[in-house]
Amino acid sequence: MAPAPFIRPFKEEDTEMAKFICRATLPPSLASSEAGVRMAPYLWTLQFTYLFPEHAFVLDDGAGKCVGYVIGAPDVFVFAERYHEYVEGVLGSEQGRKDVPVPKQLTKLEPWEIVTGEGGEKKKRKEVNPECLAQTAYNINWLVLEGVEGKKELNEEYRAMLHIDMLEEFQGKGWGRKMIQTFVESVKKAAGEEKDEKGEKKYDYGKGINIGVAGENTKVVPFYEKCGFRVYPGGEKEGNVWMVLDL
Repeated sequence: MAPAPFIRPFKEEDTEMAKFICRATLPPSLASSEAGVRMAPYLWTLQFTYLFPEHAFVLDDGAGKCVGYVIGAPDVFVFAERYHEYVEGVLGSEQGRKDVPVPKQLTKLEPWEIVTGEGGEKKKRKEVNPECLAQTAYNINWLVLEGVEGKKELNEEYRAMLHIDMLEEFQGKGWGRKMIQTFVESVKKAAGEEKDEKGEKKYDYGKGINIGVAGENTKVVPFYEKCGFRVYPGGEKEGNVWMVLDL
C-alpha cells in the first residue's frame, strides 16, 4: 500500500520543491516566459517561507516529498516591516542575484508587459516584462501594498494574506481545504498569543485573510468560495479577483 499523504510544517529542505511547485502551477502568461518561470518563486513563495516559516505548511506525499504548500503572512504590515530581511537574505544571495537580477531602478515601476518580436504585427507578441518582475520582487509596496483603487482598503481590513499551490495530481481530494484550515488556525493562534518586545500583540489580522486570484486562473474561485472566502470588490480593476475570509 502506498504511504498516505499528510500535512506537516514546512522545513527548510522543502524549499526546492516549493520553488518547483510554484513554477509548475503558473498561469500561461508567466509559464510561457523564461524570466517569469525563473523569478516566480521570488515573488510569490520564498518571502513567506523565509520570513514566516511557522505559518508555512506542506502536503507531504507520505514519503517525505513536498507536493503542495500553503503559505502567507499573519499581518501584511509586519510583513512589510520585515521585507528588507528577505531582500538581503534571499534576493541578495548568490542564487537570488542570479535568478532575479538587481533592478536598474526602483523609483518608477515599469509596465507589466512588453511587446517583443520584429517585423509585422503577426510576429509581435506581448510578454511579461522581466524588469517589472525584478522591481516587484524587490519592492514590497509594488508587490503587495500599492495598486489600483481599493487595494489600500483591502490590506487595512484583511491584514493576513494566504497563498496555496499544489501539484495537479493531488488536487481535488480535499487537501486544499484542510491546508487552508491549518493556516487559518496558525494565524488565529499567533494573533491571540504572540507578543512583541513591548508586550503588545505582535500580529493583527484585522477582519481576516485576503487572497489574490490571477485573472487567468478564475476557475479556482468556486474552490475558495467553498472554503468560506468571498469576492472583495476592486480586483477586477487590475484584471484579477480579490477574495477574503472573515475570521
